[in-house]
Amino acid sequence: MKKIDDRTNANMEVALEQACRVLPYGGDHQTRKRIAHRLLNSARHGNTTLTEFLTVARAALKERPIRNRHKAQATIGSEERSR
Repeated sequence: MKKIDDRTNANMEVALEQACRVLPYGGDHQTRKRIAHRLLNSARHGNTTLTEFLTVARAALKERPIRNRHKAQATIGSEERSR
């Protein structure tokens, strides 16, 4: 594995923070970890710029699973019935 230089590492950190800025509380650990893995993989394949990392981070963010979708729908349904 090729060593990642300080500049590339800084670009990955900025991309992670900017992508997670839209999430409540900056995102949960699992989401941030998954995005960070994608960024690291991208760097290993030769990407080094902030623009490249932002693209990767935003794509990974869009792919995140919606947790508790059924639970949320059940809660909404029970609230409507109680009215």
